Amino acid sequence: MRIRCIGDLERLISKVAVRRINPRELQQLKRSLMEIEEVKQLCVQSNNESLRRMGEQLNSCHSICDRIEKEIQDDPPVKVEKGGVIKSGVSAELDELRNIASSSKDILMNIQHEESERTGIPSLKVGFNNVFGYYLEVTNTHKNKVPSEWIRKQTLTNAERYITPTLKELEEKILTAEERIIPLEMQLYEQLMVALTDYVQPIQFSAQLIARLDCLQSFAEVSVSNHYCRPEVSDDAVIDIKEGRHPVIETQLPLGEKYISNNIYLDSDVQQIVIITGPNMSGKSALLRQTALIVLMAQIGCYVPADAAHIGMVDKIFTRVGASDNISSGESTFMVEMNETASILNNISDRSLVLLDEIGRGTSTYDGISIAWAITEYLHEQKDKRPKVMFATHYHELIEMADKYERIQNYHISVKEVRNKVIFLRKLEMGGSEHSFGIHVARMAGMPPQVVKRANTMLELLESKSEKIATQKFGNKKENEQKNAPHSDYQLSFIQLDDPTLFEVRDVLMGIDIDTLTPIEALLKLNEIKKNCQEKVIFFCQFKKSVYFCTRFRENKTVIKH
Repeated sequence: MRIRCIGDLERLISKVAVRRINPRELQQLKRSLMEIEEVKQLCVQSNNESLRRMGEQLNSCHSICDRIEKEIQDDPPVKVEKGGVIKSGVSAELDELRNIASSSKDILMNIQHEESERTGIPSLKVGFNNVFGYYLEVTNTHKNKVPSEWIRKQTLTNAERYITPTLKELEEKILTAEERIIPLEMQLYEQLMVALTDYVQPIQFSAQLIARLDCLQSFAEVSVSNHYCRPEVSDDAVIDIKEGRHPVIETQLPLGEKYISNNIYLDSDVQQIVIITGPNMSGKSALLRQTALIVLMAQIGCYVPADAAHIGMVDKIFTRVGASDNISSGESTFMVEMNETASILNNISDRSLVLLDEIGRGTSTYDGISIAWAITEYLHEQKDKRPKVMFATHYHELIEMADKYERIQNYHISVKEVRNKVIFLRKLEMGGSEHSFGIHVARMAGMPPQVVKRANTMLELLESKSEKIATQKFGNKKENEQKNAPHSDYQLSFIQLDDPTLFEVRDVLMGIDIDTLTPIEALLKLNEIKKNCQEKVIFFCQFKKSVYFCTRFRENKTVIKH
């Protein structure tokens, strides 16, 4: 179709309504109306009944289009005040003024030639001065041949100067031609604007039909070129997408690389909330976005990027994706996130689709987990509102919610770890994931090797401490009794491989330049390290001793009480 050649008709015709359209925009309006006629013919000849009906309703406004073609120059200036807008043949007066303005010298020469032949004065000349304008100059030799209707205005030594009514009339036209051309063109242009106002409503209606055709053509073109499927849109509360794809990301992939599609199922009775875990960069956010786009595309009448899709009607799509702050209002990233999440929770309905990505990441870990848990629980426990929810998170503690709530299911984006490298499979699978591979992503981003190595060391240290705490909390009673025995409270191990003091000492020693260190500086540095270690050991001993005496005091007090 030739829709792409049609300009913004609604904007152009709205300028006509307020008399602010310039000559170039008027030409654009004319070209658009001419293209509408081509589109109309294509629609009328179509086998589709809807297209034929739309084609019959299109109005290309032949009469006004022909008038613009007849009256306005093909390449006019932007402003009417500059002139040269109206074509020749529209106004006889305008044509005469333009002729006078452009060829005044030729006209004066013709008058001189005609008067010379009529009077028989060969030396007759036409001149001009600021006193009495244009004049006819005759030498004294031929002054007896001057006609009686000529009026003498000036006598010179060898000649006399005369004026005639015809010459004075021509003089007025020549001197005022330029000034009269612009107002006359503006008057003619205004008359055309008045005639155009009668076509505002028909052109606006045609613009709406063209916009609808443009949208449908875009849907058809993108659906055919990208192999989309026809979705089934129903009035139930089920979203079932088979092998769905992201419509934008799949077009940006390198040549030959195929987009990894995924299945999504959501309903109000069995799988209302889906908690998605998985590594960074595995595609969790893309999965949320593609679900929202597929639902939206299906409900606006477009085919969708999937093998099959059943879309229950959705009234609102809520998203909390990405991180941003509002510095001008003094709102942090976390505050903005909480504001948006609060708005979602206060406006959900039974047919809403809610997409949450990393809720609670802007605060401490335990606060974030608590908020994410409470939000998910709230969305699940609403009796009259069961929105369909997809929640992507790195809080692996939320996986436990699937065991406690019947309509929550766990999914994860699968990865494969080969030789300490991570391969993102980008496939959604049942079950939760307990590893985020953040350090692997840091290595991929180009972090210095020493930073990545140190991060791995700290990760192992923190995980080992976490395991110790878990063992102390959930181990057998015998182990707990042994660990809680009085003698272990004050028996200290001065050499612990995970002692932070050792790390400090190591960092200090690594920062010393041995080549430039004097013996005195070495002794002072050693004394500083020794003093620092002694202070920490003394503090630690005092702390453990206090804990021991408090424990004994509590036990004795309990015995006395009983």
